[in-house]
Amino acid sequence: MDNASVISRLSFHLLRSPARVAILGFAVLITVGTALLMLPASSAGSPVGLVDALFMSTSASCVTGLSVMDIGRQLTLFGQLVILLLIQVGGLGILTVSTLLLMMMKGRPTLSGQAIIKDTFTYGEGKQTVTSVLRAIFITAFTIEAAGALCLYLRTAPAAGWEQAAYPAVFHAVSAFCNAGFSLYADSFVGYREDWIVNGVLSLLIIIGGIGFVVIADVKNRFFGRKTTMKRLSLHSRLALSASAFLILFGTLAILFMEWNNALSPLSLPGRLLAALFQSISARTAGFNTLDMGIMANETLFMLCILMFIGACPGSCGGGVKTTTVAGLAVLGISRLRGFNRPQVFRRTLTEASISKATSVVMISAAVIILAVMVLMMSELGGLSHTQTRGRFLELFFEAISAFGTVGLSTGITGTLSPFGRVTIVLLMFIGRLGPMVIGLAVSRERINRFQFAEENIMIG
Repeated sequence: MDNASVISRLSFHLLRSPARVAILGFAVLITVGTALLMLPASSAGSPVGLVDALFMSTSASCVTGLSVMDIGRQLTLFGQLVILLLIQVGGLGILTVSTLLLMMMKGRPTLSGQAIIKDTFTYGEGKQTVTSVLRAIFITAFTIEAAGALCLYLRTAPAAGWEQAAYPAVFHAVSAFCNAGFSLYADSFVGYREDWIVNGVLSLLIIIGGIGFVVIADVKNRFFGRKTTMKRLSLHSRLALSASAFLILFGTLAILFMEWNNALSPLSLPGRLLAALFQSISARTAGFNTLDMGIMANETLFMLCILMFIGACPGSCGGGVKTTTVAGLAVLGISRLRGFNRPQVFRRTLTEASISKATSVVMISAAVIILAVMVLMMSELGGLSHTQTRGRFLELFFEAISAFGTVGLSTGITGTLSPFGRVTIVLLMFIGRLGPMVIGLAVSRERINRFQFAEENIMIG
């Protein structure tokens, strides 16, 4: 068998599955980013090492925001632009970018590429074409990012200077919309924690980038489309928006209650409300912070872990197990408590396939996080007694969920992790961005059940 045949067969097995295409695309993006960040032109000091470059490239490509360095001080403009490009490409999805390039070159996207894009940014039996979906994604994303950058620029320019404020405004607008959480400031946005305009613009960018393009299109068609026919939001959009609103409100009230006399104590009353609201919005996937994570109470950090695990909405720039996943399971539980044998919400019944997928995603995600935390404890604590490492478990648990949810919040231990610990976080970010279900589908063989065994009940509860 000649080399061409071997390469052809290998390419067929790698690219026949959309999941494998996604994994390969992100792996290539991370590899290119790692190589660029290792160049002397990227660093303001000595060149970035392999592990740190891999960490930063993965964090940017997976729009996480965890960092082992101060990018505003330790990276040159070239290095920062590499991070920005990785954020933008990773946020929109490597496959949508590659398909757009093929279209620009009058090429034809593969069936795998078409399937991935339609599955990611549409649902149900929609009639959208790949071209229309891509056009909508890019126009929407760049328009929102440009509007956000303009607002940030106009707000910060009087103090920072009209020339100096332009680049940070663009960088932070892209980082916010893509839910990346990277900041050019060493303390993130702590210096703007009582600035309502900056917090408001960033919050809107995070929310819009985190609800998903399908929800954005649905809301646009419902409220700004033609009035010839009566339209209403789809069940997916209503569930995604209601779940997001509930989580934002819940997180805000919880932070106010638990941090009123702690992290919020130096702020004014309006400042406390703003900081709690912003941190609740950012915690689910964005990773910006206006409060010091290192001084927060244990119960607050645990609550933030829950928000980070849930994450953003499907088909968005954010990570996590997704709002509709948890909302679907919550609807199932409430419906069962009310005596219904099928989950019902908004006068609709959720399909068994949706509930099955939601259960699988949560179970696999929990298993991945549990395994990662155990590995981190072994690599970072070295078998020490719990009396010698009090507080470290919560910090490592927080770091692991932040990586898996592609959030980027940290209690401050990221830079202290060992090389093995950093590689573990890299793997978590990669799995969290693509989703445990995608990873599982990519490496598993398709099997068709030719028969079924007899059913039998087991005792539950």
